Order: sequence, then C-alpha cells, then structure tokens
Amino acid sequence: QVRVPAAVEIVSDEEFRERIDGIIALGGDGTMLGAMRLMVGRPVPILGVNHGNLGFLVEVTPAGLPEALHRLAEGEFTVEAHAGLKVAIGDTARCAFNDVVLGRGGPGRTTNVDLTVNEVHYGYYRADAVIVATPTGSTAYNYSAGGPVLSPSSNAMVVTPVAPMSGISRPVVLGGEDRVAFRAEDPLTVEADGTGPDRVPAGDSLSVRLLAGAAQVVRLSVDDYAN
Repeated sequence: QVRVPAAVEIVSDEEFRERIDGIIALGGDGTMLGAMRLMVGRPVPILGVNHGNLGFLVEVTPAGLPEALHRLAEGEFTVEAHAGLKVAIGDTARCAFNDVVLGRGGPGRTTNVDLTVNEVHYGYYRADAVIVATPTGSTAYNYSAGGPVLSPSSNAMVVTPVAPMSGISRPVVLGGEDRVAFRAEDPLTVEADGTGPDRVPAGDSLSVRLLAGAAQVVRLSVDDYAN
C-alpha cells in the first residue's frame, strides 16, 4: 500500500484534467499510455520517466530527471503529437494510443467480423484476432503480426489480421478521416491498449476513428530517442 504524504492533494480524474498544465509520468510505456488516455480531450505535454522495462515513449531515466526538469523550465524541449483511436461500442467509448484488438469471444472460436469503410462494405475477416493500430502502435502487436510500420507523421491507421484463415489476409492501411466499422458475426472481445476486454454480442457493431493530435509527448532529444 502506497502512503501519500499529507501535503499531496488527491483529486478526481475530472478535476485533475481541468487543473493541470503538464504531466510527469513515472513508469514504463504502460504508465505513459495511461497518462495519454487520461488527457484525451484536453491534451497537455507529458514527460515520461522510465521506471519500467519498456521505454519507446519515455526517454528520461530517473537519474536524468533533474536535468530534464531544468530543460523544461528553460523551454528546451519539443512536443510530439500522437494520434489516438476512439472505439465506440454502443454508448461506450474508449481511446487507445497503440491499438484496438478484436478477439474471439470464447475458446475454440475465431474472430469473425465484417469491415465497413465509409459506409461501404470492404470485406470480412476470419482470423485469430484483428488489430487496428495507430502509427505509434504500428511498431507493437501490429508489427509482430506482419503489419507495416507507419511513419509517426502519417495521418493513417492500419488494420492487420492475426493468423488469417479466410477473407482479408493482408494488412490494410486506411486514411485518418476514414469512418471504420466492424460488425461481429460471432461474439467478440475488444481491448484498447490491452486494458481489459469489452464484449460485443454477435450481430452488434463497433466503430473506430482516428483522433489526430490526441496526446502531446515531451521530447528533449529527438536524436537520442531515435537511437
């Protein structure tokens, strides 16, 4: 159990979003993604400090934090915009900055969905899973499944099937303005950034939309990050 010092004020997520002008996220990429999701709708600069095992989004070590704070105070930083994905299931909406994964609804099943782009039926998937990734997330599960890496500057998303059996068997890159929807032929699970599944009954649909500039990541050294 973490003991919070008496001088630290505890506020709700809503009040936090309204009051703050920047965030320092202490952890790994998962913590950073959580901070980014928290500020959807009101993006502020977020500096990641790597206390975890993965650090693609975080570039500052704990030992380097004092210098990083000095550079922030002096304005010696840039802000990198990141797109998110808004996934709507009925009246429920969630956001992801890596990917949205459509998975099978039970053991022994496959992921069976129809894809619609801009209200036009595009095709269907029968696969272990279907990944919808942002440019940031294109280097994660999407890449492991054989999908392309998208430039961080691209206004695009990629749909990649995992172990496809029939239907669309290759990754599809879609524009940032495209209206994307999936109809569940069988029960589905839907995970946004791996934060736990929502369930979609057979016959229901979900939509995915790219949110350009939904998060702001602080960069102190573009060259160091690229290396």
